[in-house]
Amino acid sequence: MNTFTIFLILIVIVSFLLVVVVMVQNPKGGGLSSSFGGGGTQQLGGVKKTTDFLDKSTWALATLLLALILASNFAIPGAGGSEDSKINTENGTESTTPVSTPSTSSDDIANPADSTTGS
Repeated sequence: MNTFTIFLILIVIVSFLLVVVVMVQNPKGGGLSSSFGGGGTQQLGGVKKTTDFLDKSTWALATLLLALILASNFAIPGAGGSEDSKINTENGTESTTPVSTPSTSSDDIANPADSTTGS
């Protein structure tokens, strides 16, 4: 298993966890944090600590997902150049493309009619 596959699996797992954490939250305060609060009783750390945990875990998972995506860029197979240069490098030859420039003088460019009339 190559490095890119490992990054891909980690990205999928972190994405799934991020979706779960975001879906548990309720923007109006009626999600998991209010059910743990129990209407004024302090259960499992209370409403404030549960909300803080969900908020911090959302930010941590989002940051981890961004870091994994950026790090996976270095592990993408074939990201080192074009396919032509890779094929030629594998065969042991270097890929060089000759560049040909047309030979025109400044007189031909300045007076194109004079060069065609033959005078």
